[in-house]
Amino acid sequence: MKTAVSIPDDVFEDAERLAHRSKKSRSQIYSDALREYVARHSPNEVTEAMNRVCETMPATTEPFVAEAARRILEQNEW
Repeated sequence: MKTAVSIPDDVFEDAERLAHRSKKSRSQIYSDALREYVARHSPNEVTEAMNRVCETMPATTEPFVAEAARRILEQNEW
């Protein structure tokens, strides 16, 4: 889909340099940026996707696995 938007000159120039350095089209740069922005600002969608993945995983009741998972989760900053 084509659309027209207004952006500040400095943002346009930065995007042009990035497109040139990364050998991507301007459209690809803007598309990638919007995709990342939407993903970062849609935490419920990310959570729902993670939950869907978890639902497909077999449940484990092995104490060693549960303890290892708990320790790994405790080491991560949420």
